[in-house]
Amino acid sequence: MALSVGGCVSNVLDVDQRASQPIPVKLVSEMRSRAMSPADPIVVRIFKQESELEIWKRDRTGRYALLKTYPMCRWSGKLGPKTRDGDRQAPEGFYHVDAGMLNPKSQYYLSFNLGYPNRLEGALGYSGEALMVHGACSSSGCYALTDEGVAEIFAVARDALRGGQRVFQVQAFPFRMTPQNMAKNRNDPNYAFWQNLKVGHDLFEVTRQPPQVGYCGRDYAFAAAGTQGMPSEPLAACPPAFMAGDPLVAARQQDDERMVEQLVSAGTALRAHAYSDGGMHPLFRSQLERRGAQVLAKTTSLSSVPVSRPDAALADPHDPKAEQ
Repeated sequence: MALSVGGCVSNVLDVDQRASQPIPVKLVSEMRSRAMSPADPIVVRIFKQESELEIWKRDRTGRYALLKTYPMCRWSGKLGPKTRDGDRQAPEGFYHVDAGMLNPKSQYYLSFNLGYPNRLEGALGYSGEALMVHGACSSSGCYALTDEGVAEIFAVARDALRGGQRVFQVQAFPFRMTPQNMAKNRNDPNYAFWQNLKVGHDLFEVTRQPPQVGYCGRDYAFAAAGTQGMPSEPLAACPPAFMAGDPLVAARQQDDERMVEQLVSAGTALRAHAYSDGGMHPLFRSQLERRGAQVLAKTTSLSSVPVSRPDAALADPHDPKAEQ
C-alpha cells in the first residue's frame, strides 16, 4: 500500500497481531455491567476543542449509552470543516465507517478511515483523502489518540462490525454543542454550518439513537432513526418536511437559542479560542510541558512517532487579543 498524500496510511506490510487484540477485560466487564456486549452496535463522537473522543454503545434497552471517553493527543488545523487537500484541517461532519475502512497497516499503529469527503463534502467540491482516527501523537488532518487508545477503540469497533453492525456512525464536532459554546462562537464564519451539525447532535441527545443522515440544500438533513425517504442530493432544494426540522429536537433547540441570546445580551458570552494549528487534551499538554516532546512521543507511541508541532500544541488554545 503506497503512502497516501493524507499522511495517515503506511506501506508497512509486516502486520502482526495488532488488529486482533481483544477488547481489554476491564472494558468488557464494564459493558456487561451496563447490559451491553462486545457485539452491540456503537456510535463515535469527536469534539475538537475538548480533544475528546467518545464511544457510545447500544444497551439492552435498545438505546445508546456512553461507554468511555478517550483523550485525544493531537488534532491539527483550526475549528471548522476540512475543505481542501493540504489545509491541515481535521474533518467535521457525519461519517459512516464499515469494516473495509479499518486499517491494520496504519503508519500510526492502527486506524480507521472517516470516509472524507462524504457525499455532501464531495458535492461542495471539498478535497482530501485518508483522514483517519489513529494512534501516536501526530496529526496532519487526522485525530490522534495514542497507540494504546486507538488499539482499544479499534477492537471495540471491529467487534461491533463483526457482530452485525454494517457501518458505525462518526459524529465530528468543533466543540461540545452547548449554548455557552455556541454563544462564544456566534461570530465565526462557520456558525451556520455548526448550527446544522447541532441538529444531528441534538437528535442523538434526545433519542439516544444515531440519526438518519441525508443531504439537501447544501447541508445535512437529519431525521429520527428509521425514517424513510431521506433526501440524497446535496445541491437540490430540501423537501418541506426537512425544511421544517424534526419535532423531536425543536423544543431543545428553542431553549438553547434562548440561552444563547441571554448569554450574549448579558455580556457573559466569553470570546472563542483561536487555534494556530490544532489542539491537545490537557492530560497530554501537561506531560508535554513537564517532560518534553521526546518523552511524550515514547509514552504515546510504541515506535516513538514524534509529537507533531509541539510548540503549536503548547500555544493552543489561545486568545490572540489577550497577547496585544
